[in-house]
Amino acid sequence: MITVIRSIEEWNQYRTNDVGDRSLGFVPTMGGLHEGHCSLAERSLSENDFTAVSIFLNRTQFNKAADYDSYPADFAQDVGKLEILGVDAVFAPDYDSMYPDSYNYRVSEHVDSLPREGARRPGHFDGVLTVVMKLLNISGAGRAYFGEKDYQQLQLVKGMVDTFFMPIEIVSCETVRAFDGLALSSRNRRLSDEARTKAATFPQILSSAQSSEEAIALLEDAGFEMEYVEEEDGRRFGAVTLEGVRLIDNWKLAVAAPR
Repeated sequence: MITVIRSIEEWNQYRTNDVGDRSLGFVPTMGGLHEGHCSLAERSLSENDFTAVSIFLNRTQFNKAADYDSYPADFAQDVGKLEILGVDAVFAPDYDSMYPDSYNYRVSEHVDSLPREGARRPGHFDGVLTVVMKLLNISGAGRAYFGEKDYQQLQLVKGMVDTFFMPIEIVSCETVRAFDGLALSSRNRRLSDEARTKAATFPQILSSAQSSEEAIALLEDAGFEMEYVEEEDGRRFGAVTLEGVRLIDNWKLAVAAPR
């Protein structure tokens, strides 16, 4: 049976008495679990003796209160999914436990966090990096698993771990997609059926357009509200809004064969 842990003190006891010297994999989430989250847990289960998943809806990374309030999380349902997978423990602290300082202390990055998501969501990455550092430190895990859908976030977490000499391996996992190519996201369930069908053209255009400019034009023609399409380090990144729901994705660009 899965163990649900609510406090840091209880987690420390579990980490010492139940896990001990055996390997522990950790998957931090905000809840609203889908197949993408489950794939991270499955990867951890295959590589570690114990696997723990955190469920903590982190308000400090939301720059809009409405997005925080509408986040589609169902704790009982999420725990049920993890128990079916065979996850050993769920760590689900409250806000006061995670932020006894009222968020006075925070982790900031001032170069790679500035473009794309950082430019459109002020303070977002401060909230992400701060809570991830807290969760990784509390977990005591040897490995933590993150998806490539949030690629900028993934790279920032890796950089933070390296910079602060944190003794944990960050394992990156490929984006999990629906049958029509749309990257799985908890927010997708807020789309109407019509918008959900249209949303599938976002990854199709993002991955196949010959340039960022062409992708922007095609997405606008398809009825998306544009935020950005940009390329960096051999990847194309995009963010659009549909029915007030924000969709992000990224694709590794094909390398042209030498002539």
